[in-house]
Amino acid sequence: MRRAAYTNDISKPPIVLRVLGSIVKWALIALLAGLVAATAYFVVRGYTLYNNAAQEKSVADMVADIESRAGFTPLEELPETYLAAVVSVEDHRFYQHPGFDALATGRALFNDLRAGAIVEGGSTITQQLAKNEFFSQEQVVERKVAEVFMAFDIERALDKDRILELYVNSIYFGEGLYGIGPACQGYLGKAPSAMNDWESTLLAGVPNAPSVYAPTVNYDLACQRQQQVLEQMAKYHAITQEEANAIAVQTTRSLRA
Repeated sequence: MRRAAYTNDISKPPIVLRVLGSIVKWALIALLAGLVAATAYFVVRGYTLYNNAAQEKSVADMVADIESRAGFTPLEELPETYLAAVVSVEDHRFYQHPGFDALATGRALFNDLRAGAIVEGGSTITQQLAKNEFFSQEQVVERKVAEVFMAFDIERALDKDRILELYVNSIYFGEGLYGIGPACQGYLGKAPSAMNDWESTLLAGVPNAPSVYAPTVNYDLACQRQQQVLEQMAKYHAITQEEANAIAVQTTRSLRA
């Protein structure tokens, strides 16, 4: 009498594993579908917010508005050190990207997720200009999307130097001072063209958190922020490390109390 052949088909996983695998697969599909739907939702809302803002005010209107403000200072009257400091600390790839920097945004998102809080913004100078001039400061996803659309409009209409000029003439420096002209007069008692390297790097760091870094509010913290500016300038080769060290030890007698 022949014995039945013994088989042990190890190519087939147990039914429990097959069920679990199927559950995981469909869960991933559902998650992906949810992410796509959420992305589409915020893109549509962001575009609507952008479109409404663009109909209310054009890029040309924004330019005229900023230029009409007291203390507006043309780019050629601003020290090169100040401009290099702003670009280094706010958006070091400013002259390379089209208004939106995917690398900076991805890095900021990663750091925010790792910290469990918003510790890095990732917005370009153009996006910050768009946010400040067209939208509220509310931290919502659709506003971030809207400012990207508006940043593309600004980049299409204006060259990089013009965007930088408008940015530094519109950002908030604390103490009710908007723009580098009023900030120089308010904190230093002089025109921007008269700033030395120490003063230029000091003021370049203030707009990141004006209520904290305004030199009349907390001089020591303002100087700590200035050191961060110098580190970024050296890191991105706007100046050498030796030049950064030399600027750091300078002092000024013109800073107003």
